[in-house]
Amino acid sequence: MADQIPGQNPSKTEKLLTILKLQPVVPVLIVDDAKSAVGLARALVAGGLRAIEITMRTPAALDAVKAVAAEVEGANVGAGTILNAKDWEAAVKAGSTFIVSPGVSPGVLSAAKDSPVPLLPGAATASEVMTLREAGYNVMKFFPAEQAGGAAYLKALSSPLAGTLFCPTGGISLKNANDYLSLPNVICVGGSWVAPKELVAAGDWAAITKLASEAFALRA
Repeated sequence: MADQIPGQNPSKTEKLLTILKLQPVVPVLIVDDAKSAVGLARALVAGGLRAIEITMRTPAALDAVKAVAAEVEGANVGAGTILNAKDWEAAVKAGSTFIVSPGVSPGVLSAAKDSPVPLLPGAATASEVMTLREAGYNVMKFFPAEQAGGAAYLKALSSPLAGTLFCPTGGISLKNANDYLSLPNVICVGGSWVAPKELVAAGDWAAITKLASEAFALRA
């Protein structure tokens, strides 16, 4: 039965890893105004954060992806909170170079199989990780990270589920990011702290670049 589940081929996995290895922190953004997306993305890229996830949680999200993909040199923009095949199609059409989902469903897996764009699927339990491994995925989003057990939980998975890499997201900040980044099964983390709503609303791109630079320095 498992071999009938669509999986991610090695070339797409490598494409995803290339994006995730660009930086230790992937900004996870909720964009309320597409007009601010280009300035925001340029500020993040200037600070070293070139892989950017824009979540599909607002009416402006698709336009934001489209604008960043077209206008921000050096940015790899991905779409997050993809819940079904319709979301997938719209995100890819807008210019997403990678797709992120909070979990998985047959519809999302089917869309992923037929697309050249790689998927970072979400998992929160050992059973979900095992199911995704059987489906051909070994790079996953651990979500919601802090609420699902945090760095200690993820460390406990590293031995029995060796060979699986994670991008933990959810409740991660500058204060606890290194708890995750120090783990052998973590490739990067996702976080929203690099783009606080008040700074985005004020268009304070210099302050956001500073936060991005601090996040990028976590690599060391």
